[in-house]
Amino acid sequence: MKGWRDTLPYYPLLPIGALVAIAWANVAGDSYFRLAQTLQFPVNNIGVALGLASLAQEVLEATRPGGALPSWRHILLAVAIGVGGTVMAAATYSLYVRAHDEQVLLQGWPIVCGVDVFFGVAVARRVFRRGAAVSVVVILAIVSDIIALLLVSRGPFEAAVHPAAASVVAFGIVVSFAFRWLNVRSMWAYLLVAGPLAWVGCYWSGVHPALALLPIVPFFPRDRRAMGDFSAQRHEHASVAHFESVLAYPLQAVAFLFGLANAGVLWRGFDTGTWAVLVACLAGRPLGVLLTAAGAACCGLAPDRYVRWPDLVVALISSVGSVFALFLSTSVFPSGPLLTEVKLGAIATLAGAPLAYTAARVLRVGRFVGRRVA
Repeated sequence: MKGWRDTLPYYPLLPIGALVAIAWANVAGDSYFRLAQTLQFPVNNIGVALGLASLAQEVLEATRPGGALPSWRHILLAVAIGVGGTVMAAATYSLYVRAHDEQVLLQGWPIVCGVDVFFGVAVARRVFRRGAAVSVVVILAIVSDIIALLLVSRGPFEAAVHPAAASVVAFGIVVSFAFRWLNVRSMWAYLLVAGPLAWVGCYWSGVHPALALLPIVPFFPRDRRAMGDFSAQRHEHASVAHFESVLAYPLQAVAFLFGLANAGVLWRGFDTGTWAVLVACLAGRPLGVLLTAAGAACCGLAPDRYVRWPDLVVALISSVGSVFALFLSTSVFPSGPLLTEVKLGAIATLAGAPLAYTAARVLRVGRFVGRRVA
């Protein structure tokens, strides 16, 4: 049991779900795509909301005194490189598509704006184990995914827009504030009362409901996290007062179903869209992260003893779009050859993980500190 608990921060069921989806889609496509269509709404709109909220809670705990990010300067750096990487990825995609005169693919640029938050965090924890670099990856991924979800929000939910929706979200925030003021420690009160209000309000307003819980996360009960990996002292927080403890096992199911519902793609149809996504993620985003970090250094946000320059190997970790990019693809393109092209590109971004691992080894960061490079 202890071995299983120690793997939870790495979301081990996500790649299993993705592999099952890919195999199933290519062996028995009709049955797979029927199941995937059934799963996509609850998983992508409710399950992802829980996952993003859990990671946002960990980030806020890391910002408390004694946490992994004791200075707002480090948070601003992570936000800045997240935005910079997203902008450069989108620009690279657009330039690649225009250079190959495939104007019909231009609308797909939001696909490269997202980072696979579950997979990226798992890789970061594997590479760095402990240190503020892990929290930088989490913030970078959350910022990128918020931008991506906002970009694809209006399309799928345009018919659901309601003028009073904002007031429903506001009421959910007020309820969360009241719980915090009354010192309600159980997370179930927030999840079962304020959470549905925020979710319904987002859905009605046309904002992607996967973002619904983020406005109420700041009111959740929390404690500081010591310097180190987000998984450190995770089990010391095992109580109904801690969001990440309440959802520790449900989020594993969410990760598996997320991979299963979104990763199924047929292994044919490689074309311009495939390479556009791949180049944008593996080249555009890391370049944007590094250029933004250099610009931030000129503005006084330079990495220091918490996040060193070599630790910016996170630029390669953030290049992995994989399942999250597949999820965004279905929000941008209808079923057809274009969707297949960009989905294959999203799967190919998994190459960013071994590249990040190799770069960490060469630069001797994270788990490789002090080791000789063979």
